[in-house]
Amino acid sequence: MTKIRITKEFSFEMAHALLGYDGKCSNIHGHSYQFSVTLIGEPSDNASDPKNGMVIDFGDLKNIVVKEILEKFDHAFVINDATPDRDKFSSLPFFKKIIFLPYQPTCENMLADFSGRINKSLPGEVKLHSLRLRETNNSYAEWFADDNKYPD
Repeated sequence: MTKIRITKEFSFEMAHALLGYDGKCSNIHGHSYQFSVTLIGEPSDNASDPKNGMVIDFGDLKNIVVKEILEKFDHAFVINDATPDRDKFSSLPFFKKIIFLPYQPTCENMLADFSGRINKSLPGEVKLHSLRLRETNNSYAEWFADDNKYPD
């Protein structure tokens, strides 16, 4: 059978600040992220399978991304857990959804994190091929499985 790549696109809003960064992004700011998830696999050729002809149902892929990424990161404030006085944020009324990450919340690091979150939830017959996280209209990062082998 033929290998096919399918892609589903998502959007979410998120604020972050980069600890120790030497530019404007050291301040709290937000982005309207565009997130693309591409899977690769063989479409089902089982005539009795309700998913016949599909690599994965786009609805199933959506459910995975919503659960693993969007429910957690959409409209959140994300910062490095090494941020000094981080506990003070929780006492402010407009910081209700704070995520402290064990890494600098850059596009690059978030993609590495997102790849693991999505990969663990995929059915065995499909594989994560690539991710793209667009932070602005002209800036994005990409993650490719071929560059980052997961153990089988």
